[in-house]
Amino acid sequence: MARIVSGTAGELETVHALRHGDIVGLPTETVYGLAAEMRNDDAVRRIFTVKGRPASHPLIAHIARFDQLEELSQDLSETCRLLVSVCWPGPLTVIVRAAPGVSRVCTGGRDTVAVRMPAHEVAQRVITALGTPVVAPSANRFGHVSPTSAQHVDADIGEEIDLILDGGPCDIGVESTIVDCTTSPLQILRHGAITPEDVHRIVESASPAGSGDSRVSLQTTGPSRAPGMMDRHYAPHATLVLHDDVGTVPRDGAPVLRFDDDVVEAARVLYQRLRELDERHIPLAHVVLPPARGLGYALRDRLTKAAAGL
Repeated sequence: MARIVSGTAGELETVHALRHGDIVGLPTETVYGLAAEMRNDDAVRRIFTVKGRPASHPLIAHIARFDQLEELSQDLSETCRLLVSVCWPGPLTVIVRAAPGVSRVCTGGRDTVAVRMPAHEVAQRVITALGTPVVAPSANRFGHVSPTSAQHVDADIGEEIDLILDGGPCDIGVESTIVDCTTSPLQILRHGAITPEDVHRIVESASPAGSGDSRVSLQTTGPSRAPGMMDRHYAPHATLVLHDDVGTVPRDGAPVLRFDDDVVEAARVLYQRLRELDERHIPLAHVVLPPARGLGYALRDRLTKAAAGL
């Protein structure tokens, strides 16, 4: 299993490992990432191998300074600049036109790059000390339940990576919101803690008064352009049966997972509760979904994908 390190010494060791081409488990406020220095194509390819992730699926670049977005991108729109100025550091990923020097290994062969600035202080210190962005998809097998603790990373892929930096449990617990800023209107490709309402409010603040121009849409069809957009993803081994109301849950003895009350707490513990089903070898569970608003969109998205295709 990988060594788990923490504290200042662990952060320094993590920076050293990244500089030498290792791949490491890195904490963020959303989920733990499997990090590699973005400029090291060999290390980035190893991430795809360890995760079992198709090479055509783009990775998210994690940065620590706003000027690093400028270095990675070109033709940034004013709307994109506004979004990141309000939401960064935080759980927002923007898709922008990639600068010519950005490796297409990281972008899955695309001419766009996904970028975010994590709010987790440990991640920020590591990226700052490294001096270059890292790519960091979730530190788990492709399509499986995402990790929200160092122990989850160790259990999933600890035998195949070099180091895990323990920054404690993740505060948010679901992956970042992804907004494609290369389209008009903007498209929300993945739900997260930055809600559609948040994005609409920020974008509308820059629209002419009374125009009614929200300039934001949600991708519901077409090819995947962002992580987590497969029909089945974030999936435990257990079969999940979804319900919009607790009153529709049958009394068949199967456990009931309720996410319809405190959505912030529900997001924080979502993946832990799905993992517990497998740890207890439970074959089937009923899930009560949260309302389709705010952070509830992200929870419904993850749970719908976790239950799909069975």
